[in-house]
This record gives sequence, C-alpha cells and structure tokens, in this order.
Amino acid sequence: MANTIRHQGIVENINGSHLQVRIVQTSACASCRIKGHCSSADTKEKLIDITDEDAASYQPGDQVWVIGELSMGAMAILYAFIFPFLVLIISLFIFMAIWNDELRAALCSLGLLIPYYYILWLNKSRVGKKFSFSIKPIN
Repeated sequence: MANTIRHQGIVENINGSHLQVRIVQTSACASCRIKGHCSSADTKEKLIDITDEDAASYQPGDQVWVIGELSMGAMAILYAFIFPFLVLIISLFIFMAIWNDELRAALCSLGLLIPYYYILWLNKSRVGKKFSFSIKPIN
C-alpha cells in the first residue's frame, strides 16, 4: 500500500467495463480549517477514466477509492519535464556547435519540442496504458 496513491471518488457513469469517476483534487491548504480566511486554498474536480472488469458491480453515485501506482507519477514527470528538458539542452549544444548563433540555436531547440509533444500525443493510447488506475469500493 506504500507504493500507491489513493483518492476518494464518486462513480459518475458506467459504460460496459469503462467507468468515469469524479475525484476532488485538493492542495495541502485546501483541507486546512482556516482556508475560508485565506485566498490560497485550491481544489479541482477531475474525471478519471478507468477500465475495470467488475464495472457492473458499481452503480453511479457509489463512493470508491481510485488507486494508482506511485511509479506513474515518476513516469509522468519523465515524459512531461525531464525528456523535453534533455531534448532542449542537448539540441541547444548541438545547434550552437553547428551555427554558433545563439538566437537561431535557441529557436530551433524550442522548435524541437513541437515534434516531441506531437509524437507523445500520437502515442497517447500506448502511453495511456501505462497510466492506468484501479478502483475499490469504500468499506
């Protein structure tokens, strides 16, 4: 259980083995008792798509735990921040060695992020399989 992230959610709708669960994502200060006196409290509602073979055992309105692996967070950081940063830095050094023009090298390095994120978007179904959640009923 130490390698998982849990959020409490409510089943919104069910379509075959596909469920949509609404979770409330809160920042640390959103659960504070004096959040009404502070403007930094932050909460967001999100819909999570989950594929579960036991989807028929749930009904809309049921409260469930949405469970994800902790490694999914690290993988998301790699795809969203670390890999693009490496593409940016490595290409910047390569373009600087080729052209010796900082502006053109910087613009081309930034331009390489467009195909990176486009390729990531094209592979969203394959990447989405790595980011799968499971649910359990709240007892």
